[in-house]
Amino acid sequence: MTTLAVVIPYWGQSILRSLGVAAAVLLPAGTAVYVYLFKMVSFMQSRLGPMEAGPYGSMQLFAEVGKFLQKEDLIPRGADRRIFKLAPIVVVATVFLVYVPIPFGPFAVFGSYDTGIFLALAVSSISVLGILMAGWSSANKYSLMGGLRAAGQLLAYELPMVLAVVGVVIQAGTLNLQGIVAAQHSEKIFGWGGIGYPYVVTQFVGLAVFLIAAQAELTQTPFDMPIAESELVAGYMTEYSGFRFLLFFIGEFAAAGAFAALASTLFLGGWALPWVSLSNHWMNVVGPLVLFTKMMLVMFVIFWVRFTYPRLREDQLQRFAWKVLIPITLANIVVTAVVKVVF
Repeated sequence: MTTLAVVIPYWGQSILRSLGVAAAVLLPAGTAVYVYLFKMVSFMQSRLGPMEAGPYGSMQLFAEVGKFLQKEDLIPRGADRRIFKLAPIVVVATVFLVYVPIPFGPFAVFGSYDTGIFLALAVSSISVLGILMAGWSSANKYSLMGGLRAAGQLLAYELPMVLAVVGVVIQAGTLNLQGIVAAQHSEKIFGWGGIGYPYVVTQFVGLAVFLIAAQAELTQTPFDMPIAESELVAGYMTEYSGFRFLLFFIGEFAAAGAFAALASTLFLGGWALPWVSLSNHWMNVVGPLVLFTKMMLVMFVIFWVRFTYPRLREDQLQRFAWKVLIPITLANIVVTAVVKVVF
């Protein structure tokens, strides 16, 4: 029996990985914009939403992108041009890096690392630098205030996000995201393995805190103080237009997809199906669809909260992180560790 194998050079593999990451970032982001921003919120407010561009408004997203691409790229006279141009690129690049260690199938992963969850959470925090760069370089007091608010908020909510993940790491016994998926697939709930052991069963507190912290990291309502329109116009994005504003827009919704992918992998079993072997090669095709479905469910919760709750004050926002979420996550870690040792 003759087997055919194609050897792809390293540069070719790098190109394929880059294209794969781009698809993994942009497809969920575009779907979330259409399904949730254009349609779900419209139905919640008893209106149709965009209906003119394409069937049922399905091409509205492309029309929006075309509009931004045609707009003039303006830079304030007193701005630091180099940093002003670089800021949105830094924000979007961090989202691309978050997807690198996330597995989509048995072999459908851009980079498998023993400390994959640590890498994902670490690179997600780099976006703070891009936001600070945007606020400072714009030479606008509203932009600077928005950038400082965003930095304070993101630093405050990164800690509960990381602590919420620790419980999952303790249960799985690994930092590798593929290993966490395998642990949820192979373990049993009180001796019953019909659906595996999705960690949402025991780590529902961790999932709730993770989603709250993700909402704050996205600077979405009720944590949208950095871009509060009634106070700061558009915060750190005030002076941006055209393609650079589009990059911030893409970064926001792509980050929602990235956090949803992380939550799905950590708490909902990731790409695996309970009754299918992890070594089944077909899961490299089916797995991305399974993960995408779970991501859409998580993003529904994120956007439902965004369009439902009012904005918090800055003092309420900080107090909630330091005095409520962090103690809850520390208690969750202690309980998880005790149960892990005893049982």
